[in-house]
Amino acid sequence: MSEKRLLVVDDEPEFGELVSKVASDLGYQVRVVTDGRAFQQAYFELHPTLIVMDMVMPEMDGNELVLWLVEQNYEASLIIITGYSPDYAKDARLLAEFKGLRSVITLTKPIRLAKLREVLGEG
Repeated sequence: MSEKRLLVVDDEPEFGELVSKVASDLGYQVRVVTDGRAFQQAYFELHPTLIVMDMVMPEMDGNELVLWLVEQNYEASLIIITGYSPDYAKDARLLAEFKGLRSVITLTKPIRLAKLREVLGEG
């Protein structure tokens, strides 16, 4: 199993594939899913060392997934992304940090490719 394992959850498949391409070039093993339930299943299969999570998705949003990650005692880095108000991602970061997640980065779509490479390189 690769030392660098990225799990991406975003209901926009094109964005997930973009993140996957950039991350693969940086040496990550990548899994992309489009909803919260698939995310939960993939989490146990992949044991990610980094997660990229969209905030606004049908059925289960980013805040619900943040709380779920806390319950799983997730300790690695988390990148929270939104295409809506940056406040969504900021609020989720505050929730995550309050609940004990240690490394949380927030980004707003559209994301510059250089910025995406930078944050994935830090993860």
